[in-house]
Amino acid sequence: MRILIVEDEPTLQAQLRAALEDAGYAVDAADNGRDAQHLGESEPFDAVVLDLGLPMLDGITVLKRWRDAGLGMPVLILTARDNWHEKVAGIDAGADDYLTKPFHMEELLARLRGLIRRASGLASPMLTCGPLALDTRSSRVTLAGQPVHLTSHEFRVLSYLMHHPGSVVSRTELTEHIYAQDFDRDSNTIEVFVARLRKKLPSELIETVRGLGYRLVLP
Repeated sequence: MRILIVEDEPTLQAQLRAALEDAGYAVDAADNGRDAQHLGESEPFDAVVLDLGLPMLDGITVLKRWRDAGLGMPVLILTARDNWHEKVAGIDAGADDYLTKPFHMEELLARLRGLIRRASGLASPMLTCGPLALDTRSSRVTLAGQPVHLTSHEFRVLSYLMHHPGSVVSRTELTEHIYAQDFDRDSNTIEVFVARLRKKLPSELIETVRGLGYRLVLP
């Protein structure tokens, strides 16, 4: 899963990036509204953390332009504690949730997990497919109750497929959602990650749909 951080305060941006990457996300970042608008319009994100007080273009304007362009990715806005009017303006502009500064990183991660699940039509933080389970809270994968040890990229591929159960996901889509923009992307490596997953999981769980991509097979 891929997240965009829009935050102009360098220390907070670095803290957010580190926490999100530790949680298993691919992360891109922008420190001004213009770059944020461009990234949001040109790259596919599973969620956005958007500060409202940005240089060049404020967060509310960025959000309105995304929504006017038909972009529906979940957006969590960050606001100053006493600026209640910013919260109202953000929600009216199309934000899905908000968090006031200062905040606990664990709460931000929990809110993001909830937004991503709801965007995929999923209610529980525990994603399951037969004997396979992925706990989005701990990034822990188990098979019939036994832990499955995955690399970070294997986990991202599996997580994306489990957030879209039964849907055909192309190699290009997987590539766009497991790598950040500045990563040297190669869609051919998706085949390698899927092959590794099939060795660690029941091979029939991930189906190859010829010419289209991969599908997580529901029991």
